[in-house]
Amino acid sequence: MGKHSAEFEGTVVSIVRKHCPDLSEGAVTTRPSKGGKYLSITVTVRATSKLQLDNLYLELTALEEVLWAL
Repeated sequence: MGKHSAEFEGTVVSIVRKHCPDLSEGAVTTRPSKGGKYLSITVTVRATSKLQLDNLYLELTALEEVLWAL
C-alpha cells in the first residue's frame, strides 16, 4: 500500500516483474482508498525461494512511496 500517484502501480509491478519474470497479467489487482489518497496493490506470485521473496520485499519497502508491504 502506498500513496496514490500516476507512477506508483507501474513502479511496483516493474519491481515485482524483476523478481518474478513469469508474472501473469491477471496477477495484479488494485483498490484505491475511500478518499483516493492511497492505493492498495495485490500481486499474486509463485515464489521459488525464500531469498526471492526477501529480495522482492527489500526492494519494495525501499521505495519511498510504499507505506507498508506484506
